[in-house]
Amino acid sequence: MASTPEFDIIIYGATGYTGRLVAEYLDKHYGSRDDGPTWAMAGRSLEKLEAVRDEIGAPTDTPLVVADADNPADLDMMCARTKVVLTTVGPYQLYGDNLVAACVKTGTDYADLCGEPGWMAEKIAEHQAEAEKTGARICFSSGFDSIPFDLGVMMTQKAAKEKFGKPAPKIRGRVRGMAGTFSGGTAASLGATMKAAAKKPSLLGVLRDPFALTPGFDGPDQPSGMMPGYEKDLDKWAAPFVMAPINTKNVHRTNFLLGHPYGEDFVYDEMMLTSPGEAGKAAANAVAEMMKNPFGAKPPKPGEGPSKEERENGFYDVLFVADMPDGESLHYGVKGKYDPGYGSTSRMLSETGIALLSCDAKGGIGTPGSFLGEALVDRLQEHAEITFAVES
Repeated sequence: MASTPEFDIIIYGATGYTGRLVAEYLDKHYGSRDDGPTWAMAGRSLEKLEAVRDEIGAPTDTPLVVADADNPADLDMMCARTKVVLTTVGPYQLYGDNLVAACVKTGTDYADLCGEPGWMAEKIAEHQAEAEKTGARICFSSGFDSIPFDLGVMMTQKAAKEKFGKPAPKIRGRVRGMAGTFSGGTAASLGATMKAAAKKPSLLGVLRDPFALTPGFDGPDQPSGMMPGYEKDLDKWAAPFVMAPINTKNVHRTNFLLGHPYGEDFVYDEMMLTSPGEAGKAAANAVAEMMKNPFGAKPPKPGEGPSKEERENGFYDVLFVADMPDGESLHYGVKGKYDPGYGSTSRMLSETGIALLSCDAKGGIGTPGSFLGEALVDRLQEHAEITFAVES
């Protein structure tokens, strides 16, 4: 960018449910701090932006930027005014093309909440080379999918190297507990992906391939994570986890972009734990059946979400098991306060944006792990009430 941008961060989609949570978080946590980022709210309607600004109690002089996702000129001008764009406007395969292109063109850093691997693979092919030239860091999946898993694996491998002297060739991600709801955006993204796959059957191969986001690299066979099974060492049954298809791809992309510090033969899968015995088996089978239609007959709609009380009472608890060839293992936990799809996600996206401000990684299409790594872990522990810790 030729001149110093006016803002550190612009929140695009600030009038949507999750976007306003991001704006509220930045205002409440950084608005009165001298070292806080300068930020603005952006969307299609000035009237709606003004209403949300007032609803969240942000100062009346909070900058508002009007930009239409369908107007590339609007987006170019918006991106030229900021160092980082945080966007909650999804499904990204429907509304994200022009914004990514604008950020790449202007050399502006970008972070989103995308869990749409088909679209992500397309953007990598389209923009990786130019983003490297302009210096734009395009950081997909900067919310519950996939930060706790991407960074959880990274920190588990760090602990494995410290304990065993080498990375673990296999890690299991296991969701031990979670309270909260998936966002309407997540449901809409899944629906858009299924419609796209119906029109373009080759997309199904991308969705099934754990290495779909590592162009030119095809690693070893990976567990499918789709069949319930009893895990003897944990004395619990494991069931499919709805976010695994995107999280596993991002974990492998981080490993790929960093030069395979986990090894080129690294194996990773994700599931959710139920309980021991027949009750656990029945629950695991029920979850597997539910995976055929994970959001039910009435999925949440974009813009809808839980109450403040429900967001604040939510949580998640993820266990990572590093399995070593000699039978030794290491347990590592990532735990987050607040509803994963909204309360915690809005904090993760915000802190990703702030971390990008001091990031010195080269431009390209990356992941929170590949761009930010432990710097983001530190921010999340300090500001977002997420913990990362060795357990055994």
